[in-house]
Parts: sequence; C-alpha cells; structure tokens
Amino acid sequence: MTRTAHEIVQIARSKDRLTALDYFEGIFDNFQEFHGDRFFADDEAVVGGVALLDGKPVTVIGIQKGRNLPENLRRNFGSPHPEGYRKALRLMKQAEKFKRPVITFINTAGAFCGIGAEERGEGEAIAQNLLAMSDLSVPIISIIIGEGGSGGALALALGDEVWMLEHSIYAILSPEGFASILWKDGSRANEAAGLMKITARELKELDVVDRVILETFRGEPLTQEAIIKRLQSDLIHKLKELTRKELTELLEDRYQRFRKY
Repeated sequence: MTRTAHEIVQIARSKDRLTALDYFEGIFDNFQEFHGDRFFADDEAVVGGVALLDGKPVTVIGIQKGRNLPENLRRNFGSPHPEGYRKALRLMKQAEKFKRPVITFINTAGAFCGIGAEERGEGEAIAQNLLAMSDLSVPIISIIIGEGGSGGALALALGDEVWMLEHSIYAILSPEGFASILWKDGSRANEAAGLMKITARELKELDVVDRVILETFRGEPLTQEAIIKRLQSDLIHKLKELTRKELTELLEDRYQRFRKY
C-alpha cells in the first residue's frame, strides 16, 4: 500500500513510534547515559552516552520525545535547547578522542525557538555541531527515526551516511509552516506535504539520504523487534565498512556527500 506524504507525516509524528531510547535499548548493549553540556544545564531533549555494538564501543546520541504529556514536558517535546546540542558536541568530541564511531538518532520538529534559547546561542550551537561533524575523525551514521525538522535535525545529521525509517520525514520546515508561508493558509498542510518531497523514498531518489529502513513488508507493518534487528545488522555491517577507510578518504567522502547538493 502506497501512503501519501500527509499520511507519512502523521505516522512520523505518532507518539507510538519507537524513540531514541528504545533504539538504544534494543540495538546496543550496556548503554551508559551521560548528562550535561558542561556550560549551562542538562537538556533532556537530547540523550546520549556510550554503548556496545557487536561488542565494540560506540557513542550514541538521540533526540528524545516523550510518550505522554509529563514526559513531553520534561523532554521539551523533542525540541533541543542550545545546551542539548552542546551536550551532543561534547559527546562527539569525546568519541573522537577515544576513537569511537558516532551514531545519531533524530526525531525533532526543530530546535526550540524560545527567547532563552536564542539568548544562549541556539544558532551558534547548531553551527558549531555542523563545523565539528564536518571533520570529526571517526565514522558518523545519522538516522531519521521520526521527524527531521530543519536545522534542529541537521545539527546531528552531518554524517558519512544518513538513513531514514520508511515512515519518517526530513524537511526544511513543517508542512504547516510551508503552507503558511506559500499560501498564507496553514490548513493546506496536506497539500504542502505532497509538494515538499519530504518522505524517505523521495529523498532517497534525490540522494539526500543513503538508505531507507523498511517498516513494512508486502504492505504489512513489520514488528518493532524486526525493525530493530534489521537496523542493528545494517549498522554493524556499515560501521565495519567505514572503519576500514583511511581518515583522509573518510573525510573527503563526507565532504563530497554534502558538497554535491
């Protein structure tokens, strides 16, 4: 069954989707969470730490939404403040120091745009992440697991490989925002979603993403366990491939991946 872009948007935003912490628990062993950015606070919209994948240490970072209102509020609905991105940057630099690959799991409508976040340098924090990831000397795999909204998502998605779950989206802004700007009518979000080319299959055809992780088989939804098992296998295989590259080749390929846009 072929779903419309609007239907995929609704699925990507569903509170029943697997979260970053669900993937951490299902894919990795011995996850140890780290907290704080060492500057201001611990932003719970961003989670991360060290774990084992196939017996080898990796750094995992994710944007975490909640499953209910109290957790949504605690996680700021998955919209990170500057300290969330700075926590991610701290973990990536630590990964580089100890030669650990970095795997990011992204699910955000966008970075938080409140006054406090702007005062503490939201744009600068995102820019610093992009700068650091562009020449980080370890492999990076970024996975869109739900919403991938604008610079808030891109700040963790400058990877050697960028993957998307089949029913996830990746966009410069929301369909509602697109419709509001283009037609001055946010209610036309359904129509906007069909024009924006924000679904995994469309972005794979445009070479914006490298792989689509299937969530269905012959029209039937796969179990969450099957999705996690497939993703785990794909990560193990791809990291073996990336870690065999010389550093100069790794960085040049990463540069060319984004330069071709």
